[in-house]
Amino acid sequence: MNDSAELLKSLKIDRSAPPEPRKRWPWLVAAGVLLVLILAAGFFLRGQGGIEVRTAAAVPMSSGSAAVLDATGYVVARRMATVSSKVTGKVREVMIEEGQQVEAGDIMATLDPIDANAERSLARAQLAAARSQIDAAQAQSSEAAANAARLAPLARQQLVPAAQYDQAVAERDALRSQLLTAQRNAQVAADRLAIADNGVDNTVVRAPFTGVVIAKAAQPGEIISPLSAGGGFTRTGIGTIVDMDSLEVEVDVGEAYIGRVTPKMPVEAVLNAYPDWRIPGSVIAIIPTADRGKATVKVRVALDEKDPRIVPDMGVRVSFMEKAGEEAPPGVRVPAAAVASRDGKDVVFVLDTNDTVALRPVEAGITTGSDRQVLAGLKAGETVVLDPPAELKDGDKVRVARDAAP
Repeated sequence: MNDSAELLKSLKIDRSAPPEPRKRWPWLVAAGVLLVLILAAGFFLRGQGGIEVRTAAAVPMSSGSAAVLDATGYVVARRMATVSSKVTGKVREVMIEEGQQVEAGDIMATLDPIDANAERSLARAQLAAARSQIDAAQAQSSEAAANAARLAPLARQQLVPAAQYDQAVAERDALRSQLLTAQRNAQVAADRLAIADNGVDNTVVRAPFTGVVIAKAAQPGEIISPLSAGGGFTRTGIGTIVDMDSLEVEVDVGEAYIGRVTPKMPVEAVLNAYPDWRIPGSVIAIIPTADRGKATVKVRVALDEKDPRIVPDMGVRVSFMEKAGEEAPPGVRVPAAAVASRDGKDVVFVLDTNDTVALRPVEAGITTGSDRQVLAGLKAGETVVLDPPAELKDGDKVRVARDAAP
């Protein structure tokens, strides 16, 4: 019984005794490790935070490309002709095809020469008849002259009547006049024969100059005429040829920038079909008239290279280059994508050393290709943001893309 009582006492809790101290150090260590991880993640995210952007450096206008103005236009030929016949006729044979090289004087087509041959045969017969009349008039004139010569001494000796001598002289003069008329008729017949020969030659269509055929406009059996005819059944040309040595470029330059273009100014032309091929050239002339509808002035440009790849009507972009020794244009050059618009003003975002951007108003100039001139508000060497997002603001933190230009 006593043993049971002692056992129950041992099971009672002594509330007066002080509690044993808890072991807190494992929790403190865990909290410290967690704090370190949070701080490390914060520093990592801080280094990687901000909007990712691409950047580029502002360079002086005279560095890199020396282009002061860009314009677009087309390749044109100064010598291009739609070749036709001089007479109306039916096409008998066409001897050209597109892309064929022809020399000056080469036969391009022939017309039916039946009518022309008949005209020439008639003119030849008329010339022969006129020449036979000359022979008859010549014989009669010679006889009359001899008769008058025999009667002259007899008339002086009064052996024959004076009237008989006068009649012989008149007959001689009349026959001489008839001989002169026959000779002139023969000359007219000869001229008519020459015209008839030209008529036959006009049935042959020849190339007026050396070039390349770019269009074939007629077929055998069709009627061709140098004059336009209604109804659409009469052709006005055999084909079109182009002198490839006369190719040049015509570009339209805005009125506001035409003052920067001068004759003999060097240029670089880039065909739309061959964007990596830069063709040197020079300004031939500035056409002294403006297009009031487009507010442009036409400029002729010569290409220094002749190449079969250059063909008429190709699109081309021309960069007008500054001449050696000329003062460089003012301002700096940046990619056109760096200039943005905020509240109707041109601005750029300049990258600072601590990866923040500063909004800076600028005075933008002309656009040359993919670049833009900045006249004021930016210095050479400063780094600008390309294609700044609409949400980017002054003082924002940014993250430069790895492939961005330094």
